[in-house]
Amino acid sequence: LALVGIYMFDHHIFEAVDAIDPSWRGELEITDAIQWLVDKKYHVHPYIHRGWWIDTGKPHDMLEANSYVLEELTPAINGYVDRDSQVDARVTIEQGVEVFNSVIRGPAIIGKNTRVVNAYIGPFTSINNDCLVENAEISRSIVLEGSQIRNISRRIEDSLIGRNVVIHRSPIRPKSFKFTLADNSVVGLLSE
Repeated sequence: LALVGIYMFDHHIFEAVDAIDPSWRGELEITDAIQWLVDKKYHVHPYIHRGWWIDTGKPHDMLEANSYVLEELTPAINGYVDRDSQVDARVTIEQGVEVFNSVIRGPAIIGKNTRVVNAYIGPFTSINNDCLVENAEISRSIVLEGSQIRNISRRIEDSLIGRNVVIHRSPIRPKSFKFTLADNSVVGLLSE
């Protein structure tokens, strides 16, 4: 059995995982858990999904999946957008959002209670709840909840930004980059 898609289980999968032994690799194998369900006469059947599906194991794949999801969203503006802002038709702005003097190009979504000030967002950008984007530009990216992007002079693009991340310009000298990066991160810097 190859891993070729999505698995959906009910609570019996936990019984199966508790019952199986680790493989020669020292891991609990999904195929062994499925076989346990079959052997115990639980209902196991395949389903052919006719829509799109992407294995989101790599950052580029996450961004591609994000673009598909954004294309399918129903646009709505449920937050505040001031007169100095431009918001495309294919944008979803959730409740509690405040947008001031900004441009938002769709498809894009701005999550609840996020503040956007003097910013350019989109296209193909998802900003989660409780974020701040101020004096910055971001496109083709995903920003998770609680993050702040402030006073960045260059556009951020093709990026995955986690929860409670703060990206800001610092006046501290000497001018340098400071990073805390997860395993297998890739950072591209513009040489000046």
